[in-house]
Amino acid sequence: MKNGGSRRPGGDLDGGRLDAIVARAHKEADTRMRGYREQSLRLHPHVCARCGRAFDRSNLHELTVHHKDHNHDNNPPDGSNWENLCLYCHDWEHQKYSYAVIGAQADFGLTTPPAAPAEAQHNPFAGLKEALTRKRGD
Repeated sequence: MKNGGSRRPGGDLDGGRLDAIVARAHKEADTRMRGYREQSLRLHPHVCARCGRAFDRSNLHELTVHHKDHNHDNNPPDGSNWENLCLYCHDWEHQKYSYAVIGAQADFGLTTPPAAPAEAQHNPFAGLKEALTRKRGD
């Protein structure tokens, strides 16, 4: 590449270099995941921490490791940032987190009911009964 390995915005991409970067990132993520998953399975019971579903050798692949703080690089050896969750509960946890990040449905997944909304101040039908009962020509 020109200019010391950088490219100008809108310039041509080096497909081979990009492929190598992506492949390395996937390999590092797989290695990292394999390491903390094995640790978590040794430290924690083979039970979903949310729904209580038990796992054995035949379905252990459906038990995932969830990072409580959602930081996949925070992997303390004592497992304090991990919990084993089934595929469904893991998906639910990330769904709740996604909503929290964007601020949508802030009560999504909470166990306490949200406060009742305040009454509307404007009533578009106020005075409707009087208007309907009024004689024509008044």
